[in-house]
Amino acid sequence: MSDVSNPGAKSAAGLRFHTATASDIDALVPLVESAYRGEASRVGWTTEADLLDGQRIDPQGLAETLARPDSRVVLAESGGALLGCAHVERQGDHAYFGMFSVRPNLQGAGVGNALLAECERVAREDWRCAKMRMTVISLRDELIAWYERRGYRRTGEFRPFPYGDARFGVPKRDDLRFEWLEKAL
Repeated sequence: MSDVSNPGAKSAAGLRFHTATASDIDALVPLVESAYRGEASRVGWTTEADLLDGQRIDPQGLAETLARPDSRVVLAESGGALLGCAHVERQGDHAYFGMFSVRPNLQGAGVGNALLAECERVAREDWRCAKMRMTVISLRDELIAWYERRGYRRTGEFRPFPYGDARFGVPKRDDLRFEWLEKAL
């Protein structure tokens, strides 16, 4: 099994996983943006282009995420190319999962499955967390169904979308909110 503390470890899918550092920020920002925003994101199925304009992440916010204790951005690479990333953060007895991004042209090819499994392994084995939690825009039925097929369940809990805070994008609709999903590890 791969191990983000061992940069040479490989997954069954041939991906290498390791923890991002500040030197990865310049590659991570365009990866995350391409998975969620703008025309480039429409190549994949995880696009939020019909819901939000503006940025998904910025270098300063990413640097702050990397600097927080109990926070990791896990990178998935193959042949030296960055294919995906996700943020996982220990929060007490559970871990929070977010910033899940796979190159749009590789979505559906198994990179996301392997990356999610690696983040779950980090939470379960490295941090001994009992569950993984995340928020997903509640209108993203196809994405929520994808997580449900991987054992996540809807909790019925919601969080308001941060309207007026451009760090999270510029909404194209006035009915956005986040739904909490969770999975026992």
